[in-house]
Amino acid sequence: MSKLAVGIDIGGTGIKGALVDVVKGELVSDRVKVATPEGGDPDAVLAAVAELVEGFGKKAEGVPLGVCFPAIVRHGRTMSAANVSKRWIGLEAESLFEQTLGRDIHFVNDADAAGVAEVRFGAAGGSDGLVIMTTLGTGIGSAFIYDGELLPNTELGHLELDGADAETRASYAAKEREDLDWATWAARLQRFYAHVEFLFSPELFIVGGGVSKNHAQFLPLLDLATPIVPAVLRNNAGILGAAWLASGGSRD
Repeated sequence: MSKLAVGIDIGGTGIKGALVDVVKGELVSDRVKVATPEGGDPDAVLAAVAELVEGFGKKAEGVPLGVCFPAIVRHGRTMSAANVSKRWIGLEAESLFEQTLGRDIHFVNDADAAGVAEVRFGAAGGSDGLVIMTTLGTGIGSAFIYDGELLPNTELGHLELDGADAETRASYAAKEREDLDWATWAARLQRFYAHVEFLFSPELFIVGGGVSKNHAQFLPLLDLATPIVPAVLRNNAGILGAAWLASGGSRD
């Protein structure tokens, strides 16, 4: 397992990256961020990532590189597209990144990368059993990690509840769009998390997304048998998880 790796986190508004010590789970370079090209077109995003990686210079040469992306990823192909161009759907994205960067990469869904990082270095503290990470933002992202192993491409935000995708009513975007107070929004979260708890019986829920910094406003209002805690790695989670997966990391 390599000690150093580069992690790149592609989002709808920004592309972030850093050199990571994947043993300690720490950034060992400044976190660099560039704006995601307007519209999130594949060619423009590929060029932006290439420019970002080039900026690391010799420090990034010869070390593993992981890229996380807001899409379902199957065998290197992007099967969906969240907040980026629909042109990504069906693309051999991993191969395109490798051709553009001139090197092998590890390519993974962004919520999955964040979940792996929280289990390895963050809120889960190496918990055994099933840990479910959820990100509350524009939608609801999710990651399943069982005994430290990632089960990729879960889409809990698209569970149908009360005749609609759960994320249309329980995401943070829904709270903002409908100007809900914390208690009203928490009631919707209760409906969502109680349903997920019933279906999967996890050992731990982790709640990420920018709203997690306000966790004291809504997590105490939830009544669940499963412990539920805020994420701790915030904006570095995707970078850390992508880098760790690229390094060939294991729990040992």
